Amino acid sequence: MNNEAVSDEATTPRLRRGVKFRFDETRQAWVLLAPEKLFTPEGTAIEVLKRVDGARTLGEIIDDLASVFQVPRDLIAKDVAAMLRDLEAKGAVSL
Repeated sequence: MNNEAVSDEATTPRLRRGVKFRFDETRQAWVLLAPEKLFTPEGTAIEVLKRVDGARTLGEIIDDLASVFQVPRDLIAKDVAAMLRDLEAKGAVSL
């Protein structure tokens, strides 16, 4: 993956095959389950992952988050891109 891929707001992020994002009743927390991996996202990361549905583009996710949290779009765009790049490197997200 290169930085251009995630900076293209037409990119549609999706969870990789075998990865699940759900609320775990036992932990009382949102979890991202990947083969042999468990991530426990917090705060804004949960809101980003709720929107990674394989249908919305990166631009649509950023627009929605900027509106909901009333944060400057350029600021949230950098944070969302960095988070998704990190999850891609860990094998959880495909960009």
